Amino acid sequence: MAIFNSLPNSVLQCLAIFLSIIIEALPFILLGAILSGFIEVYLTPDIVNKYLPKKKFPRILFGTFIGFIFPSCECGIIPIVNRFLEKKVPSYTAIPFLATAPIINPIVLFATYSAFGNSWRFVILRLVGAIIVALSLGILLGFIVNEDIIKKTAKPAHFHSYSDKKAYQKVFYALVHAVDELFDTGRYLVFGSLVAACMQIYIPTRVLTSIGHNPFTAILIMMLLAFILSLCSEADAFIGSSLLASFGLAPVMAFLLIGPMVDIKNLMMMRNAFTFKFIWQFVTTSSLIIIAYCLLVGVMG
Repeated sequence: MAIFNSLPNSVLQCLAIFLSIIIEALPFILLGAILSGFIEVYLTPDIVNKYLPKKKFPRILFGTFIGFIFPSCECGIIPIVNRFLEKKVPSYTAIPFLATAPIINPIVLFATYSAFGNSWRFVILRLVGAIIVALSLGILLGFIVNEDIIKKTAKPAHFHSYSDKKAYQKVFYALVHAVDELFDTGRYLVFGSLVAACMQIYIPTRVLTSIGHNPFTAILIMMLLAFILSLCSEADAFIGSSLLASFGLAPVMAFLLIGPMVDIKNLMMMRNAFTFKFIWQFVTTSSLIIIAYCLLVGVMG
């Protein structure tokens, strides 16, 4: 205790925020790792080809809307999407799922509804914005960019068949994969959470609010704030609602859209899974579409 008492208050606050982010995100990382392990064992490329639509645009729609029944927080979405891609799910199906699943799942929609005083307006605006971003990413990857987005590793990808294993053996292998995924992803969560905590302490919110005078600047500030805070998508609506009076509708909507798609801890995990070029395309495309959408929301009032 004496060691902690000797530390500056800013360091103690930073450590407290760091631990709170870890505690908030860890259950979802664990869930994502477990789902990833079971996808590895039970989902084969043959099953993917059997149930996915045959044409590109229906596949984009499938990836965009499957988050309604296959929800995931952004804290655990990266390992799931990476496993989908390794199982030959097309990038133009997997990436729209990455964009929408942390937003359109029922838990987040209900949290948004509750945070803004039981208002459907914010739920619908957030839902529509996420769908537009996801469809745009899907079209980009399906019809314009045709590249492998998975980061190249030293070991070539190879697939194991578990069809000849007994039920308890399949569960065992799924959990083994989940543990490996948890440790692989967890280190990026820790580093990203530490950076987010430091930025929250050493970049005061009042500095951001003081320069957000016009709608465009305010949208950019709120997007930056969402990136810095790195909140879980189940909780960000409550923070967003508290900022509504200071910033207005359009900037808060930008905050609610960009946060689940691009934040510090998420970006660290993406860096481990995807190529730098794709990450740049993902961040740029998502940000530009969100800015345009929120400016339109602001004009329409």
